Amino acid sequence: MTGTGDGPAKTPPANAPGSRSPRPRDAASIMLLDRSQAHVRVLVGRRHKAHVFMPDLHVFPGGRRDASDHRLPWAGDMQPAVLERLRTCHGHRASESRLRAIALAALRELHEEAGIAIGRKDGGNITLPFLPDLTNLRYMARAITPPGFPRRFDTHFFALFTDEAGVDPMDIHDSRELEDLRWIDVNDVSAVRMPDITGIILGDLRASLQSDASLPFGRPVPFYYTRHGRFVRDLL
Repeated sequence: MTGTGDGPAKTPPANAPGSRSPRPRDAASIMLLDRSQAHVRVLVGRRHKAHVFMPDLHVFPGGRRDASDHRLPWAGDMQPAVLERLRTCHGHRASESRLRAIALAALRELHEEAGIAIGRKDGGNITLPFLPDLTNLRYMARAITPPGFPRRFDTHFFALFTDEAGVDPMDIHDSRELEDLRWIDVNDVSAVRMPDITGIILGDLRASLQSDASLPFGRPVPFYYTRHGRFVRDLL
């Protein structure tokens, strides 16, 4: 697994002379939300300092889409409104298999990085010990790492409530990819250092929760990318 770092940073480093910026790779991050207390909390972990991309920063669990994600069996599919929003963001040329694999990557990475399984236990699944359930995923944002980085990702951010997914907020485990896993108040992230884009998307999450705390499926999705050196936010 290779973490994404959650998308674009504030100031990309310069490429070596004559080098070309790599093409962004599909990736997914998941904002696991605990609403059992007075304020909604989100799960974050610190990327290891040895990582090439955004080391020693707290991010949401996530990583790139692997080829094997297309072959993962699943127990429950995405809501039609979520799938349609993904299709809108990518254009109708994107296959349903690719779009579903992005969402499956989010749940696979959550299991690999935090030990959390979203779905039905299945001992016959050789890739994961469970059949992923995509039913309760909300598609929240998309962000593309700007040119100039040695690695670039087209990251899709999903949200999931712990109570809907049957997750015990106490049952999280650090991994080689994410250390210091912790729940933080979405209204106060001062205790951790995050990439700029993570803070921006948390701001979008706060606004969405204030508008409708249930986070309706199929909501408009902010899309962050760089055009001619300028940071752009579109709403899709």
